[in-house]
Amino acid sequence: MAAPASPCSPPTTDRFLPTTLAEMQARGWHEVDVVFVTGDAYVDHPSFAMALLGRVLEAEGFKVAILPQPAWHDASAFRQFGRPRLCFAVSAGNMDSMINHYTANKKRRNDDAYSPGGRIEQRPDRATNVYAQRCREAFPGVPVVAGGVEASLRRVAHFDYWSETVRPSILVTSKADLVGFGMGERVLVEICRRLAAGKAIADCRDLRGVAYLLGQKETLPAHEWHDAACDNQTIELPGFEAIVADKVAFATATRLLHHETNPQNGRRLIQRHGDRLLVVNPPSLALDERGMDRIYDLPFTRQPHPRYHGAEIPAHTMIKDSVTTMRGCFGGCTFCSITMHQGRAIQSRSQQSILKEVRAMTQDPDFKGHLSDVGGPTANMYQMRCSRPEIEARCRRLSCVHPTVCKLLGVDHGPTRQLLQKVRELPGVKSVRVASGIRMDLARLDDRYLEDMARHHVGGQLKVAPEHTSETVLNLMKKPATSTFDEFAAKFAAASQRAGKEQYLIPYFIASHPGSGVREMIELAVFLKARGYRPRQVQDFIPAPMDIATCMYHTGLDPMTMQPVETVKKLKDRETQRALMQFFKPENWFVVHKALSEAGRKDLIGAGPECLIPANPPKEALAARRDDARRSAGDATYVHAKDAGVSSRGGPPRPKRR
Repeated sequence: MAAPASPCSPPTTDRFLPTTLAEMQARGWHEVDVVFVTGDAYVDHPSFAMALLGRVLEAEGFKVAILPQPAWHDASAFRQFGRPRLCFAVSAGNMDSMINHYTANKKRRNDDAYSPGGRIEQRPDRATNVYAQRCREAFPGVPVVAGGVEASLRRVAHFDYWSETVRPSILVTSKADLVGFGMGERVLVEICRRLAAGKAIADCRDLRGVAYLLGQKETLPAHEWHDAACDNQTIELPGFEAIVADKVAFATATRLLHHETNPQNGRRLIQRHGDRLLVVNPPSLALDERGMDRIYDLPFTRQPHPRYHGAEIPAHTMIKDSVTTMRGCFGGCTFCSITMHQGRAIQSRSQQSILKEVRAMTQDPDFKGHLSDVGGPTANMYQMRCSRPEIEARCRRLSCVHPTVCKLLGVDHGPTRQLLQKVRELPGVKSVRVASGIRMDLARLDDRYLEDMARHHVGGQLKVAPEHTSETVLNLMKKPATSTFDEFAAKFAAASQRAGKEQYLIPYFIASHPGSGVREMIELAVFLKARGYRPRQVQDFIPAPMDIATCMYHTGLDPMTMQPVETVKKLKDRETQRALMQFFKPENWFVVHKALSEAGRKDLIGAGPECLIPANPPKEALAARRDDARRSAGDATYVHAKDAGVSSRGGPPRPKRR
């Protein structure tokens, strides 16, 4: 492989993996081994899956073409490179396509951070299904391997929020040959090696991190992924038809699934879909430090492909001056998909690899010396691990920090502090921020880490995620108690004062999470008022496929205890929860007033210091109510718009939910 060009070089197409037939031919290639189909714009940065996996395959000697955001209404775009020698690798992109397209209220989003110019409609709904079908049409018989977040989180039968139905495994709907779930470097490389050696795609079914459907006449093969000390049995989940009909069965399947996520002891899962059998092998083993370095040391240009002619890709703009230090999360938050995709084990790069990347960034004339983020899913979990590997190999605990921090967890922030110090001392680096968020219950245990953060790595605001204040809701989320946030906030304020800086916490809270009703949201509003927080934006709970909290939303049961959980599903109730979190907005007065009155909390209405809203509606609230009434009453324009198939609020009709 040719030596990478200097980061100062202009972004010519030959520095990128080919995205067109002309670019492929310019390399002297007559065919490619793998066509990587992705729903994202092609950015050659390790934060983008197509770049990372493409570079990994390239380093293994495979010829890879990238097909970013192809026209999907027919198979023409999928034929442009000719028949791939080995396979198509299909991904919806860095996000599930439905979450990418729709808000928590199921309204179409106005932008797409992974598309040039933030343009929408550059990928289809349920992109993995559509792309896989077009690959089949383009070249029948070429193996199709699906992967990425969308495929990972839909590998078993799952609840789909956008259709409010239980859907089968994505292997059924996409007809892909295999799903490579989790982080895909190892599994995709091994699949390509075997196919290149003349083996069939069915010969890859023994790999970790793979899910597949058995044919009607095929028998379940024998397997053995663990040594004799571990249980190699196969666990059967309640079948698709069973979990469609019975919510208790759905909750049971969720519990069984989540207890098999530790790759060191996770057992093979099977689930019946009619007369087919879904097989889900144990997850891939975590990468060690050398494996992480090998991936992130590859020759990424860190830039969007020139095909976009300089158009901004918002996700790239946000992360272009950031550095990934680690993967995975042992927090186990029930509403978060990171653990189910990246894994619970923390996989860290070496300091040498990270410093090498930063030095290369400083050579780029466009780099201004400011690192926007040095971290990962949780920045202060860098190099943290269980202190007893022999116990970790048997552990099935879903969170290392809830309900308390495990006594066996190594929580030393020393490696993180040392790394950040070395990065900020590099020539050409003016500032180093930690913007990816930190885990408060860990950070509060190390005063020196908090001192360093306050003095060097917070640009006035630090993001943290207490998520709620209700003890009931926090336990359902697997988040620490509010007292942890208060302790952390006090320590951070004191550290900032000692650093001579005026700095603030930006806490994130979630509305409409399972277990959170009006009373719980009033409790949160009182907390916000008492501490002077005014959230500009509200995070509305979105039930992502396969999450534990999604099971609660769908079934009304906590799958871990099988106890009932109240859930909020009506749009009107969701709007009430959002309004309570933003009680200070005048336009929310009527909604908040009604909620407080019905909950028997009129003591929070008035002029007192603890009151959330005044006794009388402000003029902005009256104006907003008049506007709503005018829209509801309708006029000639409104009536004609409805007749013409235009939405009542103007613009095109809302997309149908599938």
